[in-house]
Amino acid sequence: MLDNAKSPAESVAEQTLERLRSCIDAGTSFRLEAGAGAGKTYSLIEALKHLITARGPAMRKRHQQIACITYTNVACDQIKKRIDDNPLVLVSTIHAFLWPIIRPFQSTLRELVSQLPNWPERLEEVGGIGTRRVDYELGYPRAPEDADFITLHHDDVISLAVRLLTYDKFLKSFVARFPILLVDEYQDTDKDLTAALKEHVLDKDSGLLIGFFGDHWQKIYGEGCGSIEHARLSVIDKGANFRSTAEIVDVLNRMRPELPQQLARVGAAGSVAVFTTNNWVGARRTGQHWKDDLEAGTAHNALVALKTLLTDRGWDLSPGPTKILVLTHGVLAREQNYSGIAEIFSGRSEQFAKKENPHIAFLVDTVEPVCKAYAEKRYGEMLAAIGARAAKIRSHSDKAAWAKEMEILMTLRGTGTIGEVIDHLRKSRRLPIPEAVVRRESARELAETQPVTDEDDARRIEQLTRLRVVPYRQVTALDLFIDGNTPFSTKHGVKGAQFENVIVVCGRGWNHYDFNQMLELARSTIPAAKKDFYERNRNLFYVACSRPQTRLALLFTQRLSTNAMNTLTRWFGTSAVSELAQPTGS
Repeated sequence: MLDNAKSPAESVAEQTLERLRSCIDAGTSFRLEAGAGAGKTYSLIEALKHLITARGPAMRKRHQQIACITYTNVACDQIKKRIDDNPLVLVSTIHAFLWPIIRPFQSTLRELVSQLPNWPERLEEVGGIGTRRVDYELGYPRAPEDADFITLHHDDVISLAVRLLTYDKFLKSFVARFPILLVDEYQDTDKDLTAALKEHVLDKDSGLLIGFFGDHWQKIYGEGCGSIEHARLSVIDKGANFRSTAEIVDVLNRMRPELPQQLARVGAAGSVAVFTTNNWVGARRTGQHWKDDLEAGTAHNALVALKTLLTDRGWDLSPGPTKILVLTHGVLAREQNYSGIAEIFSGRSEQFAKKENPHIAFLVDTVEPVCKAYAEKRYGEMLAAIGARAAKIRSHSDKAAWAKEMEILMTLRGTGTIGEVIDHLRKSRRLPIPEAVVRRESARELAETQPVTDEDDARRIEQLTRLRVVPYRQVTALDLFIDGNTPFSTKHGVKGAQFENVIVVCGRGWNHYDFNQMLELARSTIPAAKKDFYERNRNLFYVACSRPQTRLALLFTQRLSTNAMNTLTRWFGTSAVSELAQPTGS
């Protein structure tokens, strides 16, 4: 290929942009489906630039903006930078975007709050909502008895916006202010919000131009909507791959033939290899969510053996060029020093990895950021994490009291248990503790004097009792892992990222995942009852396999059936699949 010739991927990308601009010019809502490595964000940026040029002058006269919604602050910052922070475009996360829009409708919000889960009980305890102000700050749902406000949970903001979209007055004011809405990573958008947009915006031809950017094969979060289908959505497929070498792209295309990707890195050398442990000698786990997986120690030995083999093949396994994506927490927790937490939530790793447990969410999302900011003397950031209303620092004596309590907290963070940290925070009352945490702690204390008859309550109390004696430093280790500050990662930190080399470790341990069964199902028509299970497993597998730029290696610590092995050889090629040799004595 000549130096100035376009790669196949570049040619496809240009055609995609032409279709994208045509939809925008015609006022047609669309869905851009961009497979892994296709350059979805580039297409989003180009759409914004085209809108700024084509619609900017008229929109500025009408004091309107283009709304661009994405799901992380990092993504927001990247998009703003690439459009020079143009004021015509409001780039925001979903909650930060919705709350200022729905906040002015206070009387309606007061009516709707009582329809949300858990709010009738909260409001009944304080004599109803009355004329209280509906507020939202840290995402902790509260109805203080002696206050003139209530504060919403993160999910409440979405639920209220969904209900408000049924009001013509709200929808008209929304469209008048934001006639164009672009949604990044559309597949992760809340299901109810997506349904409301289809029913009240697309069905009614409201005048709102919507552009959805994403890939339903990369939906790996349970609450996301997945693929969006609607008669008024023009579907634009972007069949390009600017990330990976031909060896990896060929695998992705065999895995997903309905969206074939054209290559950009023509001539670049890469490699793909799959290693199984079917013949490894040693105990295998037998629990419901662990069946046929290697014991944690043996699985660790398998990973060590693979890393030695790859090093001999010329891989650079240092954290910079190589990422290890572990699709099970048995190996991961052992490697990352939070095994005590992992054992407590065995079979329900989303409780800690995705922070669904209220104690874990509070410690990782509030306590850790506060402690890290305090340790680095970034006091403004510390107060922001706490919330201005909760901090209440008005005098020098307030500062001294805060410093004393924080020093105790920092000591407990290094040497104490999770229970000791929680007890200190409840006693000092310096940080706002979520209602769910307080409620579970109170139930645990009550259980010390009264028998617990409800099985679910008894299970939660037993779980919390075990969690409280775990050294707090395991929370710090878990936080580092979740934030991606280690050589290891899992599904919660990998999507959207890319690395030179990737090792994917596939095993058991999550109640929603069984890769052997997924590979078996891939060879047949998927039964309706298995559709959600299959897509959940397939999507995570696809996301993991599509991260590398040059080299991909997979290690299965789970025993695979003949049908599963056949799928692997069909996707990766017979020569790429082999049994990992077991070192003597392991």
